[in-house]
Order: sequence, then structure tokens, then C-alpha cells
Amino acid sequence: MPPGRRGPIPKTPGELDAMAASGAVLAECHDALATELGVGVTTRRLDEVAEELIRSRGGVPAFKGYPGPTPFPASICASVNDEVVHGIPGDRALRDGDVLAIDCGVVLDGWVSDSARTYGVGTVSPIAERLVERTRIALDRAIEACRLGNHVGDIGHAVQTEVEAAGFSVVQSLVGHGVGRSMHEEPQVPNLGRPGTGPELVEGLVLAIEPMVNVGRHEVELMPDGWTITTRDGSLSAHWEHTVAVTADGPRILTLA
Repeated sequence: MPPGRRGPIPKTPGELDAMAASGAVLAECHDALATELGVGVTTRRLDEVAEELIRSRGGVPAFKGYPGPTPFPASICASVNDEVVHGIPGDRALRDGDVLAIDCGVVLDGWVSDSARTYGVGTVSPIAERLVERTRIALDRAIEACRLGNHVGDIGHAVQTEVEAAGFSVVQSLVGHGVGRSMHEEPQVPNLGRPGTGPELVEGLVLAIEPMVNVGRHEVELMPDGWTITTRDGSLSAHWEHTVAVTADGPRILTLA
């Protein structure tokens, strides 16, 4: 999503609990979508399921109406195959072998949570299966780096190291971000970097960490709809994301059930 950023805003323990409540609704939404998707299901149907669940829990879809070239028209981003992020749900039916990234956000009591998961639909190719798994592992490595005294560069380095060891590439022009009362706060969180560089990770800082990984080259391009971003070389892409707080006890994932 395009940035609407503010400076870094560390959160209090009570505020982290409020964000975790938002994140729990989001995790429930993702779990529901995982049971719904399959060959022949349209991305519009998945969007309907997400919006209904979020609103039934007292939340608001964070993405719907988000400002951009035009307001984003849906509650989820549904990005298929070479679509990296911001795919707009529609009447496209999922096919056997597709790779589907679902990104979603929830606002609950004024607090935003943001997360993404990528799925193989039906029977996928070995390279697609490995892409999805290694991108998820890259997110795990990045979360492990979210510790007091580390820096944003340590997070990016963790992602980059894992991804490049697998023979894939990280998208360089898109980044994770701080999150809280606003969808996009400082700092930006690239998926590559050098250890010990960038803003320091302080207690209460909350980050949306989101590896975006391509089978081919890192370059991407924007489609005419003004939202969908695809790989320039047409290769498959995967996207995993969690909202994570930096605490004295280590990283706290706020987008878990």
C-alpha cells in the first residue's frame, strides 16, 4: 500500500495488547480464508468471506477504501502467480497450480494489524512449493532479528540471506513498515540490508515485516489498474507478513490467533 507515514511511535504494553486483539481477528480471518480457497473459487468470494468475518468481530477492513490512484476497492489483496502485491479481487477463478498471496488488514478499536500468507492452490510445481516455504522461513528469520539493540538492517539482512541462499531474489523497491494507529508509520523495513545499520529497534516499536520474494529477478512493475504490482520477468512471487512488536522479552507476534 502507498505510504501515509508518521515517525516511529513506540507502543505501551496496553497498546500492544490492543493491537494483539486486532491481530487475533486478522489471524482468524486468514484461517477462514485458508479453508475457503481451492480450485474454482474466485478471489472475489475470498474477499467477501474476509469482509464478513472482520465486520462480524467488530473490526473494519483496513485496506478497503485505502487512498491511492483510486481508493482500494476490496478488503484483501489477492495476488496470483506473478503478482507480487496489491492484486485486486475479482471474478478470476483459482486454477490448479496457482500461487496465491492474500494480504489483509484489520482496524479494531483504532488499532491496525497487517499480515499476509501465500498458498499453493491444488497441486503446485516443486519450484512454487519451495518458493512459498522459503519465503515463510525468511519471515521467521526476520522475526528472530526483532530484538532490542538490533537495527532495521538486521531484519533485512536476515531476509536477504535466507532468500538468496535458496536461489531466489527479494523485491528491493517494496518494503515493510511501522504500524499502529496508522497503517503505515516509520520506519520503513526493507527486505535487504547490512547488520547494524538503519534505525535501532527500541522497546514497543511495532513493525509489519513482509518478505516479498521472486523466483526470478527482483524488478517489478505497476499494472494499469494503479494497484497491482507484478514481477517484470513474469516469474512467480510469494509474500508472507506478520505484525511484530519489539519487547524486552524478545519479538512478540501480534497477528496470531
